[in-house]
Amino acid sequence: MDARTDDLDRLEAEFQAKVDAEQRIEPKDWMPDRYRQTLIRQMSQHAHSEVVGMLPEGNWLTRAPSLKRKAILMAKIQDEGGHGLYLYSATETLGISRDEMFDQLHTGKAKYSTIFNYPTLTWADVGAIGWLVDGAAITNQIALCRCSYGPYARAMIRICKEESFHQRQGYEIMMTMAQGTKEQKEMAQDALNRWWWPTLMMFGPNDSNSANSAQSMKWKIKRQSNDELRQKFIDATVPQAEYLGLKIPDDELKWNEERGAYDFGEIDWDEFKAVVSGNGLCNRERLKARIDAHDGGKWVRDAALAYAAKKAARKAEAA
Repeated sequence: MDARTDDLDRLEAEFQAKVDAEQRIEPKDWMPDRYRQTLIRQMSQHAHSEVVGMLPEGNWLTRAPSLKRKAILMAKIQDEGGHGLYLYSATETLGISRDEMFDQLHTGKAKYSTIFNYPTLTWADVGAIGWLVDGAAITNQIALCRCSYGPYARAMIRICKEESFHQRQGYEIMMTMAQGTKEQKEMAQDALNRWWWPTLMMFGPNDSNSANSAQSMKWKIKRQSNDELRQKFIDATVPQAEYLGLKIPDDELKWNEERGAYDFGEIDWDEFKAVVSGNGLCNRERLKARIDAHDGGKWVRDAALAYAAKKAARKAEAA
């Protein structure tokens, strides 16, 4: 028993030394089970978020204000679906199957980002999602490009490039509306009012209340804490809002000369907990849409498997 414990301690020490030396961990390398499970939780949640995130914007695909806007939005939605598939593939390198990940999502064992449980009420929401939500995602994901787990870090490089383009698309929509008619500017301001605080919640609980943040940083899965990333996003986004002539919906927001950063108001963590618990405005609708899509596509998966099996049998006969 003691020998096994000593071996485990030695392996964990060697693993941490490798992480500290900025050497990437690859799928066939030894890793602590908690490291593996933490990655599975985070990466599968990320993949689920990319796929579920197609739904709020898909709500406006048939109602885009022009053919150009429709083509751009369609391309973006396709990108998000691709990101999800890319991340599912990366997560599978940790020994979990895609079917198991889907089952965890559909049964509520796995989560996706709380931000996608809010409705898109106007076309301006599509711009706000691109500007704010994708902007927050980029803030978090750039740091993930240096994640200690190789497949995740490499996946993030491509994803960040595309998300950056999505953020610029969203900001361009907001700029067009902010410079448009009185009604269009009011619509842009209303979208900012509704999406600002949920976007800040995307970074997760304050560091003092985050059970996983410190360990993830020790393993270099994360490079910056929730609060650091949230502050970085706010400092970058407030000047963008000022340029648009829009007002951030936070009466406590002000520049702190001593800190060289913005002070901001308290986030409604009760709302955050409610959405995480499944009681957001669109939780049930989003999950039902995913389950229905999965069940509706079963015949396609069955046909593909049957075709692959038949092809393999013919190849075996020929051999």
